[in-house]
Amino acid sequence: MKKIDFFDTEQRGFMLEVRRSGGKTYYQRYTDERGRERQFKIGPADVLSLSAARRKARTTAAEALVGADPQDRRAELRTVPTLAELVRDRYLPHVKSYKRSWCTDETVLRVHILPVLGSQYVDLIRAEPIAALVERMREKGYATGTTNRVVIILRHIFNLARKWRVPGVTENPTAGINLAPDVNRERFLSLDEAQRLIASIEQDENQVAAKAIMLLLLTGARRNEITHARWEYLDWEKRTLLVPVSKSGKPRSIALNATAMEMLRSISRDSRSPYILPSPVTDQPSPSLFFPWQRIRARAGLPDLRLHDLRHSFASFLVNKGVSLYVVQGLLGHANTRYTQRYAHLTPDTLREAAETVGTVIAGVGRSHAGNGAMPETAVPVHSSNSA
Repeated sequence: MKKIDFFDTEQRGFMLEVRRSGGKTYYQRYTDERGRERQFKIGPADVLSLSAARRKARTTAAEALVGADPQDRRAELRTVPTLAELVRDRYLPHVKSYKRSWCTDETVLRVHILPVLGSQYVDLIRAEPIAALVERMREKGYATGTTNRVVIILRHIFNLARKWRVPGVTENPTAGINLAPDVNRERFLSLDEAQRLIASIEQDENQVAAKAIMLLLLTGARRNEITHARWEYLDWEKRTLLVPVSKSGKPRSIALNATAMEMLRSISRDSRSPYILPSPVTDQPSPSLFFPWQRIRARAGLPDLRLHDLRHSFASFLVNKGVSLYVVQGLLGHANTRYTQRYAHLTPDTLREAAETVGTVIAGVGRSHAGNGAMPETAVPVHSSNSA
């Protein structure tokens, strides 16, 4: 005989299975709502005491009595995915099909979210650990846009999971988490700060990342436009770098100045990778420049400078040298001038020089009419203090 079942005289359906091998397991038998007799495994007798097994068996029998089949519940729990499995099997394949910026989602998930929450089953993820993750990122100096993106991506994942009826997902754990207000800072480099930053870039230990950061300063490009740049996108004669799909969804060309061209010529081409500045570890585009950027800006004494502020600074240097916003718009790849306006930071010296230009013009007009005492036609008469 392979096994013997011993039924409890105190509790109906509660039994102990004893196998020839010596193994012993508690079970609870019950009838489901369709009238079928079923058997639910409580646990091994060498782990559970008899009293603990009885308590669990009574709970199982009670659930079956009200129509919640414990066996079905256990089977459902076995199909609940972890967050990492949901992202890998459902979310990333979905967003890759329509979202141009899916790479950004993948980076935020891989760098920030999955190391903390990836191993958790989706039915056990609550708001508290998500809020704690965001708070830790803020303490480390991550920008509001980055911390908000963590919440936005998780919110989108759980909304989709509910739509797809993923087992275990009944609520969205981000529902009670508010996004931080986006701070629209106007931060750009002075010439002195630019010198300190360049010196720090030149001495950094990670020269692949350092060159990428230097190209951001020299071109005003977005981070991914440089980190994902391929050798085939370079036109050495026209001195341009092609961006096949820009933020606007259209291709654009980045103009390369002589310093940028010199830097690109100094980079040794790696036959293993098509990228100009691949990660030396993966031969793929660097997922983030955060850690080398942290070192570089700290060494330069610019702890508040964001990587995107290099794009601001590029535009500001141009505007303060008299380059028109229309030209700056083309260099930045903006579809509308209103986006360029926020990068047009004029220094006090530039504003004073412009004011002096107007003063010189007006003074010249005044002198030309000083001989005859006539009021210049362009002059504005001064009204009394009672004038409206």
